[in-house]
Amino acid sequence: MTIATDVNNPPTCRRALEGLRNGVPNEAAVRILGCHQTQTESRFHDLLAQAMNVDRPPAGALGMLVAGDFGTGKSHLLSYLEHQALLQGFVCSRLTISKETPFYNLDKVFKSAVDNGRMPDGTGQLMEELGLKLKNSSGAYARFFQWANSERNGLHRIFPATLMVHERVDDLELVSDIRSFWSGERIKVSTIKDGLRQIGQLPNYPFKAPKVKELPPQRLRFATELIKGAGYHGWVILLDELELVGSYTRPQRARSYAELARWLGKVADEACPGLVIVGTVTSDFTAAILDDAPGKGDRHKATQGLHDRGEDAVAARAETGMRILERETTLLTAPTDEDVNATIEKLREIYSIAYNWDAPQKERKAGGAGFQGRMRYKVRSAINEWDLLRLYPNSHPETEGTEFSARYEEVPELEQETNDQGEEGANR
Repeated sequence: MTIATDVNNPPTCRRALEGLRNGVPNEAAVRILGCHQTQTESRFHDLLAQAMNVDRPPAGALGMLVAGDFGTGKSHLLSYLEHQALLQGFVCSRLTISKETPFYNLDKVFKSAVDNGRMPDGTGQLMEELGLKLKNSSGAYARFFQWANSERNGLHRIFPATLMVHERVDDLELVSDIRSFWSGERIKVSTIKDGLRQIGQLPNYPFKAPKVKELPPQRLRFATELIKGAGYHGWVILLDELELVGSYTRPQRARSYAELARWLGKVADEACPGLVIVGTVTSDFTAAILDDAPGKGDRHKATQGLHDRGEDAVAARAETGMRILERETTLLTAPTDEDVNATIEKLREIYSIAYNWDAPQKERKAGGAGFQGRMRYKVRSAINEWDLLRLYPNSHPETEGTEFSARYEEVPELEQETNDQGEEGANR
């Protein structure tokens, strides 16, 4: 098995091994090892093709969920899909759901997506790079500007106002403030109006400060269109470890299910064409969280609190999100023995190049049972054994492991937030 010439060098091979050794596949590892999930990859490329279709653009966001046990390659798959999307001209953001990025909080998830954004041809901060790539003379920008100034786009007038100031003002500090606002930060209304006054556009953009709760979904739509206005096909956001939702309190889980429906384009009044979402979740999530026994029973209990507070629309979205988890997840395909053996042999070649040492061949074995049959276990055990043999040639390493299973115990309530801060919500 031959390794591609662009990765056939010791530094690249060592970077790949370091990621695999730590169980966190990096770009070098993904480029070398590729991906065995052909069905999921094919569906992903179909989503990208739909997002790129200029003649028949999608009505809203596109997306899919992928389910698998711990160690079956979900994170590796996302890294691979990210690489593929970048090659096709999409901006990509890959983020892990965590306590710092709670899925029920669109504002924080959006900011994380911006912070983790990558461009096919840029390495800087996403919104700064996009701002630099907006070309007033391009057709893509003209379409974006026309859309932003349309009265039917559903946006608060603060967005076209900031775009006008960004286009025409020469104040670098003001331009930076506007890009920060597009990234999710606050900006004073007076700052924008001063900019409009400088360029003689103040009478054309009358507006009051929006409420904070209105901004996150509008920022997501605006940012997606901005990405296309800068000449890219769209925005691919890859959400890893959605199963963390299972450790939230029930009200937070209910809001998370509603957010899932939003992200996957199932909310009719929040269309976001050009956005492509792929999320990963553990395969036992539905049984552990949605089912009544032995799960937490969210299917019948999660939305009750929303109804009690009169939030029927959010409850309906939550119901949609739970249906997606139950019926529309794609299970990862288990690797065959041939896939595993081919991967281990490729790893052996990588290891030999990385350390200029002839790594011994591994005995070919059948898949095994439980975690020992998973690709992560086989990859890490092979690397660890080669490490020991290289450093201690007379050793006889044997790998022991323990099974990992997701735990869905509720943690103390995360910090409560108030999104509605009144008419001054856009101000710093």
